[in-house]
Amino acid sequence: MVDKGSLSERDICTKYITPALTDAGWDIHRQVREEVSFTAGRVVVRGRMHARGKRKRADYVLSYRPNVPLAVIEAKDNKHSVGDGMQQALDYSDDLDVPFVFTSNGDGFLFHDRTGLRGQTET
Repeated sequence: MVDKGSLSERDICTKYITPALTDAGWDIHRQVREEVSFTAGRVVVRGRMHARGKRKRADYVLSYRPNVPLAVIEAKDNKHSVGDGMQQALDYSDDLDVPFVFTSNGDGFLFHDRTGLRGQTET
């Protein structure tokens, strides 16, 4: 038996989240993209100095078909609760204009429907 608490976020993705997506019927090669960078980071200007902020990267973007993103999944290691990445995932969903958001720590998934038709559910 694996101690989930000792696994990294990437390990949680590989051992639990990706298999769950496959089991749910998602096509890993056509509908699932992992570690998707979607901004280069905000430019911060102070006088003559400028710096680029941190790049945003979604752990997973699920697409209905090519170029039609449907959901983001924010993964956390198992030291976090299942919903700890929800605000981060909601921010990403705003940026990517996707209606559905999931978070997971390997124990389950927390779902949020931004369309307003459903609330949050944990599976």
